[in-house]
Amino acid sequence: MKTTKINAIYNEIFETYPKVEIEEHIKKLIELDYYYPFNSTFYCITNTVHQKFEYISKNFTACTGLPVDKMISGGMDYFWSLFHPEDIKHWLKSLTDLMTFTMTELDDTQRKRMSYTWNYRIKVNDDKYVNIIQNTTPLQFDKTNKPIIGMAHYTVLDGNLKMDICATAKYLNENNEYETLFYKNQSTSNTLNIISNRERDIIRLLITKKTSEEIAKDLYISKHTVNTHRRNILKKLNIDSTFELMSYFKNNPKLI
Repeated sequence: MKTTKINAIYNEIFETYPKVEIEEHIKKLIELDYYYPFNSTFYCITNTVHQKFEYISKNFTACTGLPVDKMISGGMDYFWSLFHPEDIKHWLKSLTDLMTFTMTELDDTQRKRMSYTWNYRIKVNDDKYVNIIQNTTPLQFDKTNKPIIGMAHYTVLDGNLKMDICATAKYLNENNEYETLFYKNQSTSNTLNIISNRERDIIRLLITKKTSEEIAKDLYISKHTVNTHRRNILKKLNIDSTFELMSYFKNNPKLI
């Protein structure tokens, strides 16, 4: 799919007012990049209105081998040109589904406490593909409370890993715990689609080694309900123990 086609669909998803200015608190976040160590992640300040990157962290070249100046001058058009052709359709569907969910299912308060995750592959400097897991947190909104400026963190993984393309939306609730409100596997009707959002929350907390009592307190449900969910999860995935469950999802974190 050519980038001109992507551009048209992207415009439709994020259609908003053309006037946008970066707020002061976002500029402060950019200043912190000087102090961040080099690792396998980088971040960008994204602008969906002008389809450009307001800022790209210093780790970008270290992670991909690609020049920052091309990302700055080429904007999202250049970044999209790096996508694996097989992933573009699913990636666009992820954006469409997440934005539809955001604008139709969430209230204004929730929209400002959301975090979105999806994944795809891009071509790096040695003409090989790597997996990218992108997590975006909205920082600025238009007059209709549609997110237009975001902080996007990108984790770079080996391209040989076979990863379904999934889209997830999590809400930072009143207890400061991320609660899964939306999940969809865009690539397949994977068995993992049978896991409910609540079960996904419980798996995420189990991985942090929390007990049933602690999970119950975090999610405002009873210990009995937590244990019932745990049994159902094991049954659905045909897994024998919580230890096996934790090992599985630690090796496949994108699934939750």
